Amino acid sequence: MDLFDYMKEQTLENESPLASRMRPVTLEEVAGQEHIIGKDKLLYRAIKADKLGSVIFYGPPGTGKTTLAKVIANTTSARFKQINATVAGKKDMEEVVKEAQQHLGMYGKKTILFVDEIHRFNKGQQDYLLPFVEDGTLILIGATTENPYFEVNGALLSRSIVFELKPLEKEDICKLLERAVSDCERGMGSYHAVLHEDAKNFLADIAGGDARAALNALELGILTTQKSEDGKIHIDLETASQCIQKRVVRYDKTGDNHYDTTSAFIKSMRGSDPDAAVFYLAKMLYAGEDIKFIARRIMICAAEDVGNADPQALQVAVAAAQAVERLGMPEAQIPLAQAVTYVASAPKSNAAYMAIAEAMEAVKNTKTTVPVHLQDAHYKGASKMGHGAGYKYAHDYPNHYVEQQYMPSELQGRVFYNPTENGYEQNIRDYFKKIKENS
Repeated sequence: MDLFDYMKEQTLENESPLASRMRPVTLEEVAGQEHIIGKDKLLYRAIKADKLGSVIFYGPPGTGKTTLAKVIANTTSARFKQINATVAGKKDMEEVVKEAQQHLGMYGKKTILFVDEIHRFNKGQQDYLLPFVEDGTLILIGATTENPYFEVNGALLSRSIVFELKPLEKEDICKLLERAVSDCERGMGSYHAVLHEDAKNFLADIAGGDARAALNALELGILTTQKSEDGKIHIDLETASQCIQKRVVRYDKTGDNHYDTTSAFIKSMRGSDPDAAVFYLAKMLYAGEDIKFIARRIMICAAEDVGNADPQALQVAVAAAQAVERLGMPEAQIPLAQAVTYVASAPKSNAAYMAIAEAMEAVKNTKTTVPVHLQDAHYKGASKMGHGAGYKYAHDYPNHYVEQQYMPSELQGRVFYNPTENGYEQNIRDYFKKIKENS
């Protein structure tokens, strides 16, 4: 490292964001994640013993994935190399592997490779790393906000232990904020700032488990607030609210939180809880979810989970979907809320859904023929083949119903649609009972 590189490194260290400067150096400084780095836990013991194998750190932003990697870098006797999957190409990986092989061969020293945003690597890039992880040339530490079981090569996963990091608790973020305000070496201590208790609690709460968001807001507040008459910078509730402005919602439109929230949304409508359903609707809207995606989910739920118990539910859902396309946000949230609360409050039946599922299975597994009397008899020569012979026209009979075979002979007696006793389906049950008894 020459003088210019040294000066560059020092400048970056001094001027880096507060969240970066406050990264823990030791395990004892790490906030939260007791479920994986408690003193009796595997990861803690492995780091302390410097016997760490390949691992994948998985969790929402701001939960400490990179922090843990940095702690490992500070404690391990192995070489530590870091690359970011968003910018690293194959050439960068080849260089890391070459250096790792050299150090292993000449000095017997292993190399830990930390790959941030590992889910951004394509299959080819992940495949390239596999043999070097397998033969011990590299110890891989991957960090990802996406579910690794969906986004990471299965072969890499089988050679790694996945550790899921949880969003930090409010108390953990409070401690980080207190340390950041008072720390003169890495934090904002030299500014002589005072973080009011209500402001601290507000930042810790609204950050939604993301330490980075809370620290960034604190830093912005201190750097942009004038000193008071007592010579100190006071970060009160109003200042704090201005600096963070919007609650950080743990919601990634392509990740686990997206699927979890969508799942909770649908299950709340299915479970007849309009309050929970409209809450998850609000969460998705707040996070910027595609309103057309939401509308499609409501239509599916109306058909699958309400069905003929309230046929109007699908009409409401379809009308909401059309309104959404015409209105756009923010007004689109109103018809969406109407549809969601209607579907959630409607009587439920999955009889139609079960009927088509079972019928599809029957089609797949059974070879069938259309009964002769139901076959098309309108074309020339059909009668000579017997098509349509014996067909009974339902409207010629009482109640416009006549009993005859409609089901293919191979499935005679099979019942696919079983109306429930909920809502309008009770009317359907009563109707069938009436016409069959009087036929």
